[in-house]
Amino acid sequence: MPEPITKDEVAEVRETLQKFVPIKGVRQVPLEEFFTSGHRTCQGCESSVIMKLMVKAAGARTIVLGSTGCMYVANTTYYSTSWVTPWMHTQLGSAGSAAMGTAAGLKALMRKGKIKKEPINVIAFCGDGGGADMGLSAISAALTHRDYNLLILLYDNESYANTDIQVSSLSPWGACTSFSPSGKAKRIMHNRWKKNVVGMLAAGHTECKYLATGNASDAIDLMNKVRKALSIGGPTFIHTLDPCTKGWDYDPMFSHELGKLAIETGIWVQYEVENHKLRMNGISKNIAEGRTPRKPVKEYLLKQGRFNHFIDEDFAYFQKKVDEQWEQWWLPGVIPFAKETEAVKK
Repeated sequence: MPEPITKDEVAEVRETLQKFVPIKGVRQVPLEEFFTSGHRTCQGCESSVIMKLMVKAAGARTIVLGSTGCMYVANTTYYSTSWVTPWMHTQLGSAGSAAMGTAAGLKALMRKGKIKKEPINVIAFCGDGGGADMGLSAISAALTHRDYNLLILLYDNESYANTDIQVSSLSPWGACTSFSPSGKAKRIMHNRWKKNVVGMLAAGHTECKYLATGNASDAIDLMNKVRKALSIGGPTFIHTLDPCTKGWDYDPMFSHELGKLAIETGIWVQYEVENHKLRMNGISKNIAEGRTPRKPVKEYLLKQGRFNHFIDEDFAYFQKKVDEQWEQWWLPGVIPFAKETEAVKK
């Protein structure tokens, strides 16, 4: 077990934390923009909206670190960038290392009196490869260092979209990618279920104060989660679902609708783990409490070209897996331990 933090260390951590007021409606959203025009993201790109909301919530006193991926390549080119705040590129898979190194560097400079002691946000973002796959070990390491204030945001467009839509551990079952095309001999090439990143990190990092899922379709919820992550103290983590027009093959005008449908069908679950307590959010909370029925997953899948090869049995299997997530998991959509039934006991 790690040594407990001393009172002096706790005071030092608190001195460098932002004090945010929760956003209660659109009218309270800050007007300032810190991710502006000039980027080269695709039309309808929800990841660019995530970036916009993330840094708008954080404010001017923020350092953004971006690992290689869509949001690095599209937002920085030819000696120009859309970031108004200080920004640095870091290598694929090193979002956790860069975040912790930057937070540690700021802390050392403040302690030595070389810069003013003040709250400065450190946010590192990463995609499927930079977060869920190659970068997972660095993120895990960062979440164990409780005396550094930082946020790691994983933007999830469910593929390695920067290098032409290859399959990732976050790609949904059955989806067509450049590495998992549907063919005559084998209709379903990708037969792995999506990795549960936040559930895994929450279960394995019991001293991490804040982990959450987010979605640009619920912008206020996402911005408040970013603010909470930056003000609670220590390393934090947010995983967002980002509809991708190129990889998912749909009309760009439906990005917001698809993000919301993912929640309404129960495929994507909105929740947060704050100080080791789980809280469902928004529509996901209503579903979990039985106030809102889940929509059929077919409504969501049919709107995307990457599932055009699905037949009835594929839709049925996908629906069955989502039903299990809500009806048989110990915590719906979060902890994939099966509930013990009377039949199992006997």
